[in-house]
Amino acid sequence: MKYTAIILILLQCCLALKTSSTILHKYESIFNFGDSLSDTGNFIRSAAGLPVVPEFPYGKTFFGHPTGRFSDGRLIIDFIAEAVGLPYLKPYLEVVNNGSIDARRGVNFAVAGATALDPTFFAARNISTLTMTNNSLSVQLDWFKKLKSSLCTTQQDCETYFKKSLFLVGEIGGNDYNFAFAKGANFEQLRPIVPIVVGAITNATRMLIEEGAVELVVPGILPMGCLTSYITTAPHFDKDDVNATTGCLSRYNAFAKYHNDYLQRELQVLRQKYSHARIIYADYYGDSMRLFESPKQYNFSGLTHGACCGAGGPLNFNVSKMCGSSSSVCKDPSASIIWDGVHLTEAAYRHMANGLLDGPFTSPRLVT
Repeated sequence: MKYTAIILILLQCCLALKTSSTILHKYESIFNFGDSLSDTGNFIRSAAGLPVVPEFPYGKTFFGHPTGRFSDGRLIIDFIAEAVGLPYLKPYLEVVNNGSIDARRGVNFAVAGATALDPTFFAARNISTLTMTNNSLSVQLDWFKKLKSSLCTTQQDCETYFKKSLFLVGEIGGNDYNFAFAKGANFEQLRPIVPIVVGAITNATRMLIEEGAVELVVPGILPMGCLTSYITTAPHFDKDDVNATTGCLSRYNAFAKYHNDYLQRELQVLRQKYSHARIIYADYYGDSMRLFESPKQYNFSGLTHGACCGAGGPLNFNVSKMCGSSSSVCKDPSASIIWDGVHLTEAAYRHMANGLLDGPFTSPRLVT
């Protein structure tokens, strides 16, 4: 009986693994929209002459050279592609300039610096921003529409094809606040635009569903108050409002929660309207917050809020001299959560990807 029970347990484990693998491998393509958290090379192909193009040591951990990713290695989208059994997503601007790339296996439309709202929105409201690119979410959606005719021809063909595709709508929206905060905007100015930012994200999700998408992941934004850039540059009265456990800035994190809560409510409205689609909320806030709450549990031994790559100082961050070839770089990036003060390390993204694929940070679950 004892050995029979052990065999049954092993069989159950194997069946569970097989089931998860089968569900993940049902996707035959991935289409991704967003900003620098998932850009795999669009920004560097559209930002000629700008000084913020990621150079070495970006990419040092995995690729060994810069790829246009704003990290030391792979991003969440890369780990998802690996889990699905697909190649790393090619950036759209490479696809359109190279006819030999198989776009039917997926394309990445994300651009570093992208906002959910068009830059003109902020200009019209006298909200100063540090916009890095004009390739906002609406531009990325236009790129998708232009590419669609090369992916499928008839309506039936598109329906069949997109049923086996996974769409990631973001992370997007964080820069709508990041750039404005960096230029001195306050909570009172930005809180009223949260419904508009969320509206742009949910409208994009709706448009993709009407174009044929049936499985979509829509992430919330990160806990901005935990990032080195905010901790070092926030006004003094906000720096004093620090969470004793995490060391994160409470007011900024409360703002991120407000955005995420609003997004979840609006996604529920979409689910009711498009009952045939599977709309999954990805909790990037909770998924990353656990790393800041218990860094040692995840083998992060470096300064919790210190940048691995930066220009020196207590947290190795200087907003006027970001990570680059002349930067101070930590010996082991995998011991750090934060890579350059704004973006996370490959190690942190790996944990987050695992949390989305295997853990409780997708609702409904990505893998059931």
